[in-house]
Amino acid sequence: MQTQLWVAILSLTGVLLGGGLSSLVQNSVARRVERNDVRRQTAERADARRAERLELLREFIKVAQQAERAAEDRDDTPAWKNSALDVVDELWVCERMIHVLFTSSLHELARAYVKALDHVVWHAPDEGTLWDHLRGPKVAFLDAAREELGR
Repeated sequence: MQTQLWVAILSLTGVLLGGGLSSLVQNSVARRVERNDVRRQTAERADARRAERLELLREFIKVAQQAERAAEDRDDTPAWKNSALDVVDELWVCERMIHVLFTSSLHELARAYVKALDHVVWHAPDEGTLWDHLRGPKVAFLDAAREELGR
């Protein structure tokens, strides 16, 4: 009878030990899967944010080019004024989106570039050419944008 009791106790101990180890392994695997899932989601969010930021920069540069063209083609006709107003409005919208999606230092450079563009669209530069007036703010913005995307 005593042998049967020891067999039962050993059997029960084996079941408890096996169940405990199985539970530990399952919990460990579940935590690892959860950590991997969080890493994957973080990477996907970062990729999506980078794509969104890149698209915004592409749009900003495109609209800035349109503003440069409007300044260069200035003729003060009603059609030109309407077209220039649309371009400048879109430029300011892009500038505000840069404020939302990028660092404040890049936003400040974008704002300086937009102000310079706004000025040359509506007024001839006081000194030098249109390009002389735009070169500094434009290059500073583009260099900072490249640096920010490289992070």
